[in-house]
Amino acid sequence: MKVMILAAGFGTRLFPLTIDRTKPAIPFLGKPLIRHVVEYVAGFGFRDIVINLHHQPESITRALGDGSDLGVRIHYTLEEPHILGTAGALDNARHLLGDETFVVVNGKIITKIDIRKAIETHRQSGAIATMVLKHNVKRERFTEVYVENGFLKGFGGFARPLTIEEVKDTTRDLSAPLMFTGIQILEPRVFDYIPRGKYSDIVPTFYNPALKNGEKIAVHITDELWYELSTIQRYLDVSLELMDGANIQAGKNCVISGMAFVKDTIMWDNVTVGEGAHLYRTVIADNVVIPPGEHFENAAVVRADMVRRCEQVPEKAPAGYIQGENYVVPLIDYV
Repeated sequence: MKVMILAAGFGTRLFPLTIDRTKPAIPFLGKPLIRHVVEYVAGFGFRDIVINLHHQPESITRALGDGSDLGVRIHYTLEEPHILGTAGALDNARHLLGDETFVVVNGKIITKIDIRKAIETHRQSGAIATMVLKHNVKRERFTEVYVENGFLKGFGGFARPLTIEEVKDTTRDLSAPLMFTGIQILEPRVFDYIPRGKYSDIVPTFYNPALKNGEKIAVHITDELWYELSTIQRYLDVSLELMDGANIQAGKNCVISGMAFVKDTIMWDNVTVGEGAHLYRTVIADNVVIPPGEHFENAAVVRADMVRRCEQVPEKAPAGYIQGENYVVPLIDYV
């Protein structure tokens, strides 16, 4: 059985951290996020992996090569000149996925979800597809998924936090809504729904029409560890949570002045922090120099020249400003 990892995205909400790399290539706990994902699926015995590429494709191939050092065989598909969407990516790889059941995993997640159990659910259901879901306990802005008797019923809007009045109302059902984890098991027949050579996303292209046609779509519900890293705020929060109590995650060739204060901070490679600088809850990208006495808190910092050279700032990118030789983005959980 093959696994396809989706890794072509622009990482708009992670901008400017994704100027020179796609979002699954950002460093996470000492190595590119995509290596964590490949190690995760390899841990279940998957050896044939397909990865789609579009934005900054070399950032993925440089991080993984052919996969031999990870004990896997990696096949790449390139989407050009335009990105193809989550269903179009499958179409572009259908010659590699073959005519047997396959697994799709989002390339921007950290998880310990047991894929074997999800595959068992899928096989027992006889469904055309199985979505792996979990409860959105924090009620973050993920689409609500509706289920009934172990099968998908449909999709709602974004989950929202409960109001004080709703919490006080003891007659209300306050159970957490379900959300999609980005892990799915699919039968080759899904390609009957996916057009060839066009941009298309998986929910409107496959899931909604399949439900309308009476197809069985199973769900596997789990509450095992799972994080999604599509915003700078989530990236920082999850990094700090998984750092085993450490205050700093530093890459190669980082220099911190003895008089600087640095706490709850992620530093990529070749970062220099000057005398008396103060960093708290920050993400500092490659080759950034923090001048002496500079103070950053709840922010991401990249070199300003990278943003100046960027041909187009993504429409949904979080707002930032230039300060000296750096470009600073205040941390807000953009959706």
